[in-house]
Amino acid sequence: MFKGKKIIVVMPAYNAAKTLEMTYQEVMAQEIVDHVIVVDDASRDETLRIARGLPHATVIAHSKNSGYGANQKTCYRMALGEDGDIIVMVHPDYQYTPKLIPDMATLIANELYHCVLGSRILGGYALKGGMPLWRYLANRFLTYAENILMGAKLSEYHTGYRAFSRKLLEQLPLEQNSDDFVFDNQMLAQVLWFGYTIAEVSCPTRYFAEGSSINFRRSVKYGFGCLWTALAFRLARTGLLKTNIFPTVKK
Repeated sequence: MFKGKKIIVVMPAYNAAKTLEMTYQEVMAQEIVDHVIVVDDASRDETLRIARGLPHATVIAHSKNSGYGANQKTCYRMALGEDGDIIVMVHPDYQYTPKLIPDMATLIANELYHCVLGSRILGGYALKGGMPLWRYLANRFLTYAENILMGAKLSEYHTGYRAFSRKLLEQLPLEQNSDDFVFDNQMLAQVLWFGYTIAEVSCPTRYFAEGSSINFRRSVKYGFGCLWTALAFRLARTGLLKTNIFPTVKK
């Protein structure tokens, strides 16, 4: 517990056998973490076996590969079901350091924010950490377009390191979102849609062979999905589009 809040870390896993255990150990080294939930999306390596060997972790296995977004939906359902007050998503590929969990959780526990992101762009860590140049340029272009269309000022929308309050997760219509990678983007758009301010902390990152990453073709698909999400947000705001992703907000 931290300030009376139960902190649960969720890890959506797919083919993360080489990095899952070291990520878990660093998560548990942060003494404020109460519980870890690992959801394996039908990995083709030893991820599930390793996950089941982690002490004090709840492990859920999808019977078939359902997608990154579907994996997160399971993560958040489980975390809420386990009475989590602050839910932090950490990728098990060891790209993001779990050492920032206390800082991110503190901002929520002190009721300053309901959503906190670990940003690779703040502090200039992305390229220093090995992010490919094409991926960095795409990140900057998409973030610029999204900020304009959604009226925000985030440094990036594409980090996989996120913390949420229970109140916020219970409000977001996550089941309406994609089961693919664009889920991440839709979720942040929904946070903004419901009028929440998103906080960011500077996060060093590591890119290496064992870390997971989507290929160029799927990255292009993701990029167009992000642009459509932002455009749909703007159209829904002006009343020109009705979508379950952005429902009517009760005043």
